[in-house]
Amino acid sequence: MASILRFRKLCLVEPVRCSSVSVQSFEKPKNDDKKSILEPPQKAENLVSTIEKVLEKPKSKKIKKQPKEWRCIDSCCWLIGYLCTTWWLLLFLCNVLPANLLGLKVPEAPGVRLKRDGLIALHPVVLVPGIVTGGLELWEGRPCSEGLFRKRLWGGSFTEIFKRPLCWLEHLSLDNETGLDPPGIRVRAVPGLVAADYFAPGYFVWSVIIENLAKIGYEQKNMYMAAYDWRLSFQNTEIRDQSLSRLKSKIELMYVTNGYKKVVVVPHSMGVIYFLHFLKWVEAPPPVGGGGGSGWCAKHIKAIMNIGPAFLGVPKAVANILSAEGKDVAFIRAMAPGLLDSETFGFQTLQHIMRVSRTWDSVVSLVPRGGETIWGDLNWSPEVENICHKSKARHLQSSSKESNGNDTDSRRSFQVKELPKYGRMVSFGKEALELPSSQLSIIDSKEFVRKSTSRNSNTCGEVLTEYDEMSRKSIKKVAENQAYTATTLLDLLRFVAPKMMKRAEAHLSHGIAEDLDDPKYTHHKYWSNPLETKLPDAPDMEIYCSYGVGIPTERSYVYKLSSSNKCKSIPLQIDSSADDSGNGCLKGGVHFVDGDESVPVVSAGFMCAKGWRGKTRFNPSGISTYIREYQHKAPASLLEGRGTESGAHVDIMGNVALIEDVLRVAAGATGAELGGDRIYSEIMKMSERTNIRL
Repeated sequence: MASILRFRKLCLVEPVRCSSVSVQSFEKPKNDDKKSILEPPQKAENLVSTIEKVLEKPKSKKIKKQPKEWRCIDSCCWLIGYLCTTWWLLLFLCNVLPANLLGLKVPEAPGVRLKRDGLIALHPVVLVPGIVTGGLELWEGRPCSEGLFRKRLWGGSFTEIFKRPLCWLEHLSLDNETGLDPPGIRVRAVPGLVAADYFAPGYFVWSVIIENLAKIGYEQKNMYMAAYDWRLSFQNTEIRDQSLSRLKSKIELMYVTNGYKKVVVVPHSMGVIYFLHFLKWVEAPPPVGGGGGSGWCAKHIKAIMNIGPAFLGVPKAVANILSAEGKDVAFIRAMAPGLLDSETFGFQTLQHIMRVSRTWDSVVSLVPRGGETIWGDLNWSPEVENICHKSKARHLQSSSKESNGNDTDSRRSFQVKELPKYGRMVSFGKEALELPSSQLSIIDSKEFVRKSTSRNSNTCGEVLTEYDEMSRKSIKKVAENQAYTATTLLDLLRFVAPKMMKRAEAHLSHGIAEDLDDPKYTHHKYWSNPLETKLPDAPDMEIYCSYGVGIPTERSYVYKLSSSNKCKSIPLQIDSSADDSGNGCLKGGVHFVDGDESVPVVSAGFMCAKGWRGKTRFNPSGISTYIREYQHKAPASLLEGRGTESGAHVDIMGNVALIEDVLRVAAGATGAELGGDRIYSEIMKMSERTNIRL
């Protein structure tokens, strides 16, 4: 009986297996029924054990798996995964680890220390972000942007780049004719302090300065972020968004509500020349200007603390217009040829970047100003004594001290010949850097005649740049003029990007004024150029040029014709094989000088060192100017983040010494109380070599 119950239990638990056993194995002839019931228990037990054996699962044979074929795309995915994991792990450790781990101690915030010393908020503060760092959000878009209303298209997580890259690029582009919104698209600057506190999660811009200002008593009633659409020309920010009018009203309101205390303005990068444009606009009569009158700036502004100022432009802008690249992109091209230009899946990266950026007038605002007078000609530049290697510099200094008389002069003349000629901002071929100017082929600007060619949209896809309208013959002619200076470079840019330059030059200018009293300089296109406009009549106002030094910064480029003949390819590119010219300043087709990694010293410091120093025709009221340089010191370890003594163009916003200067001026200190000028570079010598009428 026990055996029968056990058998029934097995069938109930695993009915499928039970049913798989042949029924005939359990059936007996009818005449043997009684006999089977009376069988001894041992036989019944044997029957159950037999059934159990049948019901047992057969042991599956182990199948050896074939090794999976490793593809290139698998390696790329794993590499990206490792990099992302490492980045987030380091970010987690930096935020979670205790400050005193292994002797690491986070320095006390300057705001906390200065508050303990009795520093409190006094003057209202206005922050003006530069190009790229301000957030942009969508207000109206095409069907492909469904679900992105008021979401950040720029300055956030950038997830939309991976989800719908072409749609994203389309919405960041401006109209190629007007420089304003394309039909059906409205992208606007993010308002408030969050507009530029962080560029991306974990990557600060203004947040450290904002936090330290808050520690001495600042908040939104006496601190304001003057956000604007950095893609537009400066006058167009007023025409489309009334950004300049809102900035004027905000400064006036803060002045009144904070006890009639003048405002301290802190612009960064391109925001420096944007606010310079504002200084002229606010006092100019309507409808072009703000109608504030000639005394508005003197009444409302205490000081302008320019951080990383791009007063005279940056050479990076030239490389962006010519080939949508710089030193980093040129390096990637050298390491992985064809990667960025690949047409696989439509990822023509540089072509897309060029198509979009050439609709931004702000890029042209950063093209070098002042021509050959500021940046040098074929044989001269203000950085003529720039030495890239410290060992080489010490050797030259010691040799000059040991030499006397004619021998010293001969040595110096030899050194000048060996040093690169930075005035040749774009050279085609390394030889063009070293040839005497008499051997260079120079083409008159009148010979730059652009001949359009028919485009075949069936074979060329959708990536259109202005190079598509040029014949290969005319492109080769560009390279025949072996070297371009800051003056002839403008003709080159007008040739390769005529629509962009024509549109932008209606709002911007890059020369030097002969007579600032000429009525033509009342036009708004001159207001952002410090060499073509006067500072306001505000003798009590102060202007600071605060920037980092000690970092190799792009100054000029060696170009070549691209070997690619593919449709829509960019015909010019940096020659990454051009390396070293005897002093180590030429690497990967790029010449380097002293600066903050983005802005050379001559652009950041010249106006405070000479152009505005004392009473000049550019500074008729004698506004006091100060140079505050910050020697770059890289972080000692990854746990220090981006460093508290960095002089890099954006990282300097976390520099403790810079933050302390900003806080002290905001609390009422003058430039003299800060200690006056603090100079580490050769900016004063460069200014002396620059022959400009003051």
